[in-house]
Amino acid sequence: MRSTEDLLRRVENLCLANMSAKELREDLLTMLRERVRYDGHVFSLTDPVTRVATAPHADVPMLPRDRLPEVIRWRYLSSLNRWDTLQGHPARSLLTATQSPEESLVWRHVLREVGVVDTAMTTFADRYGAWGYLELWRTSSPFTEAELAVLTALVPAVTTGLRVAVARTFAHPTDGPRTTGAAVVLLDPDLVVRTQTDDAAQAFSRLLPPDGSTTAIPAAAYNVAASLIAQEEGVPVGEPWSRVHLGAGRWVTARASRLGEDIAVSIEGSTPSERIDLFSRSQGFSTRESQVVALLGIGLDSREIAGQLFLSEHTVNDHVRAALAKSGTRSRQVLLARATGSG
Repeated sequence: MRSTEDLLRRVENLCLANMSAKELREDLLTMLRERVRYDGHVFSLTDPVTRVATAPHADVPMLPRDRLPEVIRWRYLSSLNRWDTLQGHPARSLLTATQSPEESLVWRHVLREVGVVDTAMTTFADRYGAWGYLELWRTSSPFTEAELAVLTALVPAVTTGLRVAVARTFAHPTDGPRTTGAAVVLLDPDLVVRTQTDDAAQAFSRLLPPDGSTTAIPAAAYNVAASLIAQEEGVPVGEPWSRVHLGAGRWVTARASRLGEDIAVSIEGSTPSERIDLFSRSQGFSTRESQVVALLGIGLDSREIAGQLFLSEHTVNDHVRAALAKSGTRSRQVLLARATGSG
């Protein structure tokens, strides 16, 4: 068996490779099996601001597909060992987090029934935001302290790798069809689909691989809806919205809101300000650099930005140069085209 040091070195090299977030997660899971055995996994990206899951990479063969909305709902309602409560902490298993797994709503209502005896949660976050989490499921024996230590050791490299993978989605101005209007799906309190708008099927097909189903709903919709329920129940993960990458530099924003007893989830193109915020975080801009770029995005020049932020024009230009260098862009125009998708 390879040592943890060797695994960490290979993971660090992998996270430096020019890969998509999906490819990175797939290769990381393959490497991880060398040191940590698991029977199922959920490796999800999250919106860095709201911490709501956006694009899960999951393989949970013990869970019937029709129970996916149920497990998502209970996962948000159970703050015990949830990814947001572990932000900034070592990886932890369910059985080390509590004396009884019964305290976990998701284990009590779903995981126990499908034979899961323990789970291990690892959160990937830095000062720019929360970028994802990995939850491993095991059906035979608990996770060991040594295995949890392996997961914890990988956090810095994987966090940066996920953030940089998001940054790569802004490598070029938007290429491809733009989203038009909002696709809306109406879910009942148990996240069962009641109805959806005519535009929803087309929009959802961009968020899901084609599988012949005409009623498939992307996990992003279930996650923002579950986030709304958790917020209402006093155990919030974050605000019930998230930004989701469609490919070719396109981003959409999913939002959940109440419509009577039901939950309406809308998915529409992310606004320029939503994109600029995500762009700035993924590029690792400082707070000042992010503020300057945001003001560039609404059309202000250096003099006007200096007045807004009570800085000298020279200092504003220094921040612009730093943002250009970090993002590998040659001009303000190119930076904004990439950030807003307006090219």
